[in-house]
Amino acid sequence: FSARLLSGVISAQFMKLKKSTVYFSTFICYYFFMQNIRKLPIGIQSFEDLRKNNYIYIDKTEFVYNLVHSGKVYFLSRPRRFGKSLFLSTLKAYFEGKKELFNGLKIEQLEKDNPDAWKAYPVIYLNFAQDNFSSKGTLEDCINLQLKKYEEEYGITEIESRFAGRFINIVQTARKKTGLQSAVLIDEYDKPLLDAQSNESLVNDNREILRGLYVTLKALDDDLKFVFLTGVTKFSKVSIFSDLNQLEDISLSSQYATACGITEKEMLENLGQEVEGFAAQNNLSKEDCIAQLEKMYDGYHFYENSEGVYNPFSLLNA
Repeated sequence: FSARLLSGVISAQFMKLKKSTVYFSTFICYYFFMQNIRKLPIGIQSFEDLRKNNYIYIDKTEFVYNLVHSGKVYFLSRPRRFGKSLFLSTLKAYFEGKKELFNGLKIEQLEKDNPDAWKAYPVIYLNFAQDNFSSKGTLEDCINLQLKKYEEEYGITEIESRFAGRFINIVQTARKKTGLQSAVLIDEYDKPLLDAQSNESLVNDNREILRGLYVTLKALDDDLKFVFLTGVTKFSKVSIFSDLNQLEDISLSSQYATACGITEKEMLENLGQEVEGFAAQNNLSKEDCIAQLEKMYDGYHFYENSEGVYNPFSLLNA
């Protein structure tokens, strides 16, 4: 009896010690994680800001290289908060010739033998992601402010009344002054329509304004080096997709299925430290933690049987 009692006491103490050791190990992992916190790019949409301020960057520049060297006019549709604006900002930095921002990234090696790489082109960047277009006049104000910026940059003093005329004048003046074609980047081209969905009259007004602006892209073909539009959906009645015969929709392309979002491989290679810290904080093994993250934030596939991607905003906020 005494031997059994002693054995039970020893066993109980051992289990307590084992449990304490697990908690202590978890605490140590969490402590070191907290001491080495890195800057996560939550909500960061500027590639230049991200690179200059040492945020973690998951390298998507190989996609930039492939796009630039294989075509001219593209459309990419992805859900909100999926990294479209950051990808467009990366394209902007590339066409502005900001080579220093790409040090150590894939595109630096891909462009090393290209004598024309890192040439600074005029970039016309129209951003519809930041405004709410549910009230009349907001779209006109948004476009006016952005066109005014480029008119001032290129010294344009004679301002036409129509947005289309102003846009054409900006692109053509940029070519006259620089001798180079322009890159046109349009972020969330469809937001003025989505925001006004509950107001049919406003939707129609915004559609006509956008149609008049976007149709100029076809007329300006000779003056354009590259065009890239992002959005959430594809509105056929905006006319952009029918008027731009050469536009390539890469939304469901196998080649660009992971251009936005984070694959599991990218997560483990770039965010492995954070995954381990998150696991320790929640008393999970690394494997169980990955399984939980996958259950919550993975599952986006933009091509049949393509690799799944995590929603980056949700994953980084976890």
